[in-house]
Amino acid sequence: MRPPHLKTIAQNTKGRDFAVGDIHGCFTALQDALGTIGFNSKTDRLFSVGDLVDRGPESDQVLDWLAKPWFFAIQGNHDFLTWRHALGDPYPHVDHLFHGGDWLLDISGRRQKKIGETLRDLPLAMEVETPSGAVGLIHADCPFDDWQEMHAPLTASAEHICLWSIDRMARDYAEPVKNIRAVIHGHFRLDEAELLGNVHFIDTSGWPRNGHYTFIELESLKLIEGPKTHASYPNAWI
Repeated sequence: MRPPHLKTIAQNTKGRDFAVGDIHGCFTALQDALGTIGFNSKTDRLFSVGDLVDRGPESDQVLDWLAKPWFFAIQGNHDFLTWRHALGDPYPHVDHLFHGGDWLLDISGRRQKKIGETLRDLPLAMEVETPSGAVGLIHADCPFDDWQEMHAPLTASAEHICLWSIDRMARDYAEPVKNIRAVIHGHFRLDEAELLGNVHFIDTSGWPRNGHYTFIELESLKLIEGPKTHASYPNAWI
């Protein structure tokens, strides 16, 4: 039985909470960026908006990061492609290997299975409590204009929107999502973070050369740019 699609996280009473854009297997660059923002793993927490793997050279470290008590993640479309591939049921509509998934071929069958099961069990959305109100996290887009609808079972179409949609950004749709303080997405690659209504898009390409990770502090909703990434990962982007 799959876990619930929405996971609620209680307020951090010891430190700060940050969300970060798509990681894409560049965990060393992420760790370096965390150092520049003064992240304290004893008190602070980090929330990934999905796409932990593919493209970057360190995707095989994903289990190590997901085991960290201060690191939380939702599922992105690349995580979805990876778990489908790893568990022997490749997604037929996208060539995972062409889009940065070839790293999985170098992983043993047992570890592939563990990676697949772990990524499969990531929620599609999170709701993180802060002193200023709850903040929602979904990889690509929220299927609804009212966050309360995320608490009900999702249709297959709504799940697809959570993982794949670029509609909100493509249409410049600025209607706020009701009953949530803010919603944070990755997926749509940008030079700088953008805001539509109360919806933040923070994937600023931390994985290619001269991209950077963008963090958002969940209580203040303050954006913080990490340093430029010096590695280059030329795989195609979707």
